[in-house]
Amino acid sequence: MNINICAKTDAGKERDQNEDAFILCPNLAFPDWGKSEATVELGPYGCLLAIADGMGGANAGEVAASMAMESLKTFFSPASVAAAVVSEDLIKKFLVAAFEYANDAINKHISDHPETLGMGTTIVVCWIVNGKAFVAWCGDSRCYVYNPNMGLQTLTKDHSYVQELVDKGDLTEQEAFSHPDNNIITRGLGDFDTSHPDIKSFDIHPYDLFLLCSDGLCGYCENQAIEKMIKTYHDNTNACCEALLNMALDAGGFDNICIALASVTDDEGFASPTHAPFFKRLFKRPSS
Repeated sequence: MNINICAKTDAGKERDQNEDAFILCPNLAFPDWGKSEATVELGPYGCLLAIADGMGGANAGEVAASMAMESLKTFFSPASVAAAVVSEDLIKKFLVAAFEYANDAINKHISDHPETLGMGTTIVVCWIVNGKAFVAWCGDSRCYVYNPNMGLQTLTKDHSYVQELVDKGDLTEQEAFSHPDNNIITRGLGDFDTSHPDIKSFDIHPYDLFLLCSDGLCGYCENQAIEKMIKTYHDNTNACCEALLNMALDAGGFDNICIALASVTDDEGFASPTHAPFFKRLFKRPSS
């Protein structure tokens, strides 16, 4: 199985500071965190994508996001990862520990620099290993999966005030999208009551494309528009990333934008799904 990954970020049209950040590692066995575009054969330790959306403005939201990403780089050392990939349970425990490690680093910075009190960040991680995508998150940065056979599915559930209203039945999903309080986050790293992530695992299927994004994309572009754009550029991961970024800018670019993609290809690169026997049948994507 080959994986093609890429990521892009932009400050947007209204912000002087970019408080979003991302990291990519195409091969955790031999980590090269500098590659923003790469196609690799998926190794035994898998690949990692993560994005963070910092909050705090003058209170250093960009520092929180950057620290979260740098902490993950340190935590996902080959030796540590090797001990975790032996079972799904250990992978999930490892992800919880990684979030705790990043949260401790941010809170230590706040303690040492009181002027940064109030800073924090969302975070979403997708670790593709052992035939599964393990997704962990705090906040409203999201992970989606697109498959030509199944369309677009949201894999994460926002930790936000408006999502709580939706869960209670007080708002519809459409009302939540345009609600004036849709930027209130209830979980994250840093100055939050809880940093414990939700974690889910998903079986990978041929031609899956995983999308991680900050709310600079999903907060201004509805899922139908995101799905349509991915469908158009599904066979070119880099072009798809660029198109999604431009769509967010065209929607106003009111916030920082961060997008990371990972597409599952065959052993020789991307093959048209219309010619794959796999797509002669429907499947139900299991989750846990």
